[in-house]
Amino acid sequence: MFSKPRLLSTKIHLDWPLLIGIICVSLLGLIILYSAKPESDVIERQLLRLLIASALMIAIAQVPPRMFKSIAPGLYCFALILLMSVLIIGHVSKGAQRWLDLWFVRFQPAELMKIAVPMLIARYLDNSLLPPKALTLLIPLGLILLPTLLIAKQPDLGTALLILSSGLLVIFFSGVSWQFVVSLAATVGFSVPLLWFLMRDYQRQRIMILFNPESDPLGTGYHIIQSKIAIGSGGLFGKGWLNGSQSHLEFLPERTTDFIFAVFSEEFGLVGCLILLALYLCIIIRGLYISAQAQDTFSRLLAGSLIMTLFVYVFVNIGMVTGVLPVVGIPLPLVSYGGTSLVTLMASFGILMSIHTHRSLLPK
Repeated sequence: MFSKPRLLSTKIHLDWPLLIGIICVSLLGLIILYSAKPESDVIERQLLRLLIASALMIAIAQVPPRMFKSIAPGLYCFALILLMSVLIIGHVSKGAQRWLDLWFVRFQPAELMKIAVPMLIARYLDNSLLPPKALTLLIPLGLILLPTLLIAKQPDLGTALLILSSGLLVIFFSGVSWQFVVSLAATVGFSVPLLWFLMRDYQRQRIMILFNPESDPLGTGYHIIQSKIAIGSGGLFGKGWLNGSQSHLEFLPERTTDFIFAVFSEEFGLVGCLILLALYLCIIIRGLYISAQAQDTFSRLLAGSLIMTLFVYVFVNIGMVTGVLPVVGIPLPLVSYGGTSLVTLMASFGILMSIHTHRSLLPK
């Protein structure tokens, strides 16, 4: 016989361990957002976006996974058309052409690719013999590189990195041979000089400044220097909520978006950061468990890619804020202020819940 909690969770198609982790991180995000910019209406707008995104997550969780498989090609093509439209009629902001402005809403089509790419690659590999052969992977690699290059051209290297990662993670989870992994890594390594010349000047500066931020303390190195000061001044237990001097005195740029982890570190210290990382780890472990328990190849590959893309999110954001990685403009999931990225992330969680709760229930 099934327990009542199991029946309840499958009836409304919500995974409670995953949901609790999402709620905890989101609450911490709202708390630190209020401290980062208490005089504005940022917290109200973020709360509204969070509620809308949560409603979307719950709605998507009710959809059977087979529906995701059937819509994957159409979703990919639709997102690709939107990406091409951005290059022609996209809204320009801060030197980048990333948004489509539909009068009543402005959004980034690139965010849709974070779901469309792994969904399509998972569908393709589900119809192939696994583990896949090298020649079998030529088409998936092409499907991954096309939107990645379009997004990098906007330019948006951060999102392009996430799209690339989401697709390659599906291939990795398909059981591809280590020889292919090593060959791909070697190809990327040999391509670095070419990529360097294809980068724009400010992108090269971001990489160079990583090794010596003090060479341009008031220019490209300013973000990293102020971020390190904020993180270091937090110490073990932090300065306390609403007491972060770097953010309140406006020394720290982008304190509600890309560099919000520095604000969190200053106010809650090492202990607070470890708690936040532990919550992320719980979400990731639950997502990997859902992937391992999936009852078909498509669901397993898609779930594994979506949850590990979250890991890439967290890893890259914290890496750039602490000065370990170049600044690429990736927000901290569920914590940074944002709209389209939050909706996409919650939609991914909805897919994970759908995969787990729509399994065939076999009595023990």
